Amino acid sequence: MTTPNLSALRRSLPILMGVALFGLGLYALSHLMHSVDPALVMVQIKATPFNALALAFSATAVAYVALIGYDALALRFIGKSLPARVVWFGGFLGYALGNTIGVSIVSGAAVRYRIYSAFGLDAFDVATVSGYIAAALGTGLTLIGLAALGIHPTVIAPVLSLPPDVVRFGALAVLLVSVALILYISVGQRRLQIWRFDLRLPSPKSLAAQLVITVFDVIAAAFTLWVLMPAGTPDFSSFVAIYAIATMVGVLSHVPGGIGVFETVVIGTLPASAAVSDAAAALVLFRIIYYLVPFALGFVLVSLNEARLAGGMISRLAGRIPDSSRPAIEAVHGIAPSLAALVTFGFGAYLLVVSVIPSARDSALVEGEFVAALLLEGGTLLSAMTGVVLLVLSHGLARRIRAAFLLTLLALTLGAFAALLNDLDFETAALLISGALLLLPFAGGFPRQAKLTEGVFSAAWFLLVFGVVVAAAGFFFFLHRTTPYSNDLWTEIAHGADTPRALRAGLLASALLLTFGVFTALRPVRRKPVSAQDAGVLSAVSAILDRAGQPQGCLALSGDKQFLFSDTGSSFLMYGVQGRRWVAFGDPIGNPAEFPALCWAFIDLARRANGQPLFYEVGPENLPIFVEMGLGLHKVGEEAIVLLPDFSLSGSSFKSMRAAYNKRLREGLSMEITMPPHSPALIEELRVISDSWLGGKSGREKGFSVGRFDPDYLNRFPIALVRREGRILAFANIMAPGDGRQISIDLMRYLPEEASGMMEFLFLSLLEHFRDMGAAEFSLGVAPLSGLSTRSVERLWNRFGRFIYRHGGAFYNFEGLRAFKQKFRPEWRPRYIAVPPGLSPTRAMADVALLIAGGPRGLIGK
Repeated sequence: MTTPNLSALRRSLPILMGVALFGLGLYALSHLMHSVDPALVMVQIKATPFNALALAFSATAVAYVALIGYDALALRFIGKSLPARVVWFGGFLGYALGNTIGVSIVSGAAVRYRIYSAFGLDAFDVATVSGYIAAALGTGLTLIGLAALGIHPTVIAPVLSLPPDVVRFGALAVLLVSVALILYISVGQRRLQIWRFDLRLPSPKSLAAQLVITVFDVIAAAFTLWVLMPAGTPDFSSFVAIYAIATMVGVLSHVPGGIGVFETVVIGTLPASAAVSDAAAALVLFRIIYYLVPFALGFVLVSLNEARLAGGMISRLAGRIPDSSRPAIEAVHGIAPSLAALVTFGFGAYLLVVSVIPSARDSALVEGEFVAALLLEGGTLLSAMTGVVLLVLSHGLARRIRAAFLLTLLALTLGAFAALLNDLDFETAALLISGALLLLPFAGGFPRQAKLTEGVFSAAWFLLVFGVVVAAAGFFFFLHRTTPYSNDLWTEIAHGADTPRALRAGLLASALLLTFGVFTALRPVRRKPVSAQDAGVLSAVSAILDRAGQPQGCLALSGDKQFLFSDTGSSFLMYGVQGRRWVAFGDPIGNPAEFPALCWAFIDLARRANGQPLFYEVGPENLPIFVEMGLGLHKVGEEAIVLLPDFSLSGSSFKSMRAAYNKRLREGLSMEITMPPHSPALIEELRVISDSWLGGKSGREKGFSVGRFDPDYLNRFPIALVRREGRILAFANIMAPGDGRQISIDLMRYLPEEASGMMEFLFLSLLEHFRDMGAAEFSLGVAPLSGLSTRSVERLWNRFGRFIYRHGGAFYNFEGLRAFKQKFRPEWRPRYIAVPPGLSPTRAMADVALLIAGGPRGLIGK
């Protein structure tokens, strides 16, 4: 009997709740609009006065300027300063893309991380900025909504049957208590513990600035909608409360953009004097102006920057990218494939909706012409089919597949042709062709040569597609509710037979999606791991290491890992499997341009085997890849790197170490380096030292993240030997691939009776030797759990990790190890674990520990 995966249930719960609320919102909205004629909505949209549109666009611009102010305040809160143009660029793209997607704290954070990290911010700086923005926006919306309710308590009477005085008293009471609590924490700079988070509020001065920004933001956004609303709408001060409540409900629903939920609240709170059809027209225009237009501007901006980076005519017309702006523009290149996938999914959903509601458009062909009816029929069915194809291709675009990109361009062109068949719908055709042209500069972001069905289609993707189908079906029933059903509808073909045509288009789309879903579910699992024992694998790995020159990658030669190679064979990723966890060790090795595709391929491989992929001990260079994959980042320690050109034993800072080192030299210690291959006699002598060293350790010999004592492994590396009077006392294998500019060591073992000062002597000898040889960096290895965050917004993992770091001496001397390495004055570089949503970093690290130990017995047994 299988037990339910609780983490999977917790991970899926917000998505399921969002789908449920989306469905309830559509149901409530259809109930509120049961008497609305769609034709009247279209007429009202077209009749909107120009001055109202101009005011709405102007208010939207003010709102987005105010939103960017949140970024500026958040950066000030964490003590970081960025150029104003970078804040404007990152803030606008974060909100323009994030607001439309809905989960802006996630998508906006990914955009900001790409841009802000190019100017020195790390993952946790950006996470703090995103958390600050979410808290500031949520708090501001709530307080303004409460204040407006206190002044105008009757605005929610249609949905909340309470006396106005009760509503006013309750709203003002909550408002006063909230403000008092905020001031109490802010003025005294106290900390607030909420669940797993330890929060600190900004200073009163920053809070005042935040209040001003929030007021401008909410009032401008509310005015954008209010100026479009029909006669009978409450006055503006009352409408602010309606807008604030509707926005908060939409955000909490997790529905992208709050679609359906926001509209239900707004229409439900309107007085009877406001025409519902006119209000529906205003809401459609609001969605276009406040969400879709900024999103389109962001998409165009990214497309133009991609074209400028690629060179060609657009680059020549727009001019060379300034050096000061190049880091930000190059950083956005990383989100281009995800943005292309999102846009393609949107086009697919749009075509599905258009194909089932053809009656919403005016006829452009002559009534009664059978040929025109056939063309219209073909156009509608082709639109539905193209919509389904685009939904599927969006998944391939997210995984950077080249074929998906080329087929997307073809599908958009085909969709434009279908639009022309469909009553000469020039607007849709122009929209699709424009989308295809804007996608062209994104071509460089799709290098993967893989099958479109190779990856695993997640439950979230299927739920999102299901939401699109539900929305299309809802629109269909809303628009055709006056047509009585009969079996003859399925076979009726005529120019004016809109309902039969929509039924057939919906059936085709549903059949295609069902067929694809069944095909995906029944695909056999193909798992073809490449292990170190396979012929020629380690030779291929060695060749890549020599080109890359990355010492950490030499652990791939230890013989206990599996490998995933890039399509060209010039890059690889090493990993191990512990239960359901597929653990990639370190960053990919090889050509950086192939790293995103390689990481996606690893995730696909793990998920096809019903495993959970994670990346252990990755550096900051490739964090954007993991952020865009939706993985959570948690710091697991810091690597100590000695910059050799600057290293010297002279000076007061190394006085005690210099004295100890010279003492060891006078006692007869010396260090020499022997090159491979090594004689069997030397290996046996080293084995005696290794066994003696292991005899004083708990557990068995470790692996995966460190090498094992193995003659084949050691014969791949130079070995440093410490001798006294010819006798070997200690040894370490040296990892110096490629040109030898970067150096590290792996096994470092010595006779227990010679422990005093031995590691220090060996390190100093190696540092001076490789400095004189012209090497650039020497890695002293990772200090686990060091440098974890102590910021005001921190995670449970950080608190747990710091506790183990300080008090876990019974298991491992974490704090002592870092203190020892600090004596060499290294540069500390962070190392992270990247885990999928819903997987606790503590649980992930427990599985990594088991993988390193070789199982539970390896932690305690010999």
